[in-house]
Amino acid sequence: MPMRGVPGGQLRVLSDEAVKRIHYATLDVLSDVGIHLPHREALELWADHGARVDFGQKVVRIAEPVLMKALSFAPKHVTLYGKTPEWDVALDGVGTVYTMGGAGALWVLDLEDGRRRPSTMRDLEELTRLQDVLENMHIAHFLVLPQDIPQQGSEYPVFATMLKNTRRPHHTLPGSRQCVRDQIEMAAVIAGSSEAVRSRPFFFENVCVLSPLFQPWEIADQLLECAVQGLPLLIEADSIAGGTAPFTIAGTLVEMNANILSAIALAQLVNPGAPCVYSSSSGVMDMQAANYSAAAPESTLLHMASTQVAHFYGLPHQGGNTPDAKIPDAQMGYERASHFLALAYAGCDIIHVATGNLEQMRLASYEQCVMDNEILGACFRIVQGFEVNDDTLVLQP
Repeated sequence: MPMRGVPGGQLRVLSDEAVKRIHYATLDVLSDVGIHLPHREALELWADHGARVDFGQKVVRIAEPVLMKALSFAPKHVTLYGKTPEWDVALDGVGTVYTMGGAGALWVLDLEDGRRRPSTMRDLEELTRLQDVLENMHIAHFLVLPQDIPQQGSEYPVFATMLKNTRRPHHTLPGSRQCVRDQIEMAAVIAGSSEAVRSRPFFFENVCVLSPLFQPWEIADQLLECAVQGLPLLIEADSIAGGTAPFTIAGTLVEMNANILSAIALAQLVNPGAPCVYSSSSGVMDMQAANYSAAAPESTLLHMASTQVAHFYGLPHQGGNTPDAKIPDAQMGYERASHFLALAYAGCDIIHVATGNLEQMRLASYEQCVMDNEILGACFRIVQGFEVNDDTLVLQP
């Protein structure tokens, strides 16, 4: 049996009418403005399927029928496989909540002396094993990017380390088309064959489209290969309201929705039925400091709303940000608790970067992993609610 998530989705921040307005505005953007896509193969695919393609400007404009036909092939249920079935995560796209571990920190906080130090391969191994025993973390991620190894080609030792140190489905980055093929061959050492990996991949890929409305050549190239191989794909936008996207939450939601949907649709043109998860680590710009604010209330609202929008299309959703706090203090506590609780109530299928990160993903902390696990447990208990029946009322017969 796969792992059990927490039933969420009790709270909606958008009315049905508001969701439809987001949808129609997205269609206008895709048909009139389009997506900048400097990848010849991808542009030809779109042209072959009825989109208007300007090969000179490298822009694709997608009409509603073309988009919706492609999206109709995207699976509504996506399984992220663990090493064995008891670690599987079954995403239903209706609000069952799971969590993913922290991601990508370059530094580690040492609470004994309060110093930051560069992350190491040993940190990656130990933090992966630590998170693997946290009961409220369901999906693994590389919490640090080790700085004591050559950075070019680092995706290979990072991937190998994750393979060896977690039982859960784990997040990875494709790096390149060849890297995707190499990852399958590396995983085949555990699975027994490349075919066994493709039929039950215990890792999944992440590609990040850029804001505003830009899918770089290397991102499109990686997406095409992942779709060909049939690997689960998290297609992520990291739009910043007031920075790389419109100032308003609604406007940013439209921009990221257009970018993500068009990329999911492209995966379906390559391989109808390619498993995709609508993903976001978007947030807002702190205009006073000219800095990204991951934990602002508006960032949380954006994730809650994007959950509803993803579910409007029947797609599972990953969303979430790390704290802005730089140490595990009171600021961290209220940022984490409010963010986790809101996303769980919204029915976010995967709460992203949920354990171990501080300072907008720059920093990792062993202690933070344990504290996040405790905060998640409390939030999940609240979302689960309680029963009222003859037994729980405890009335005398």
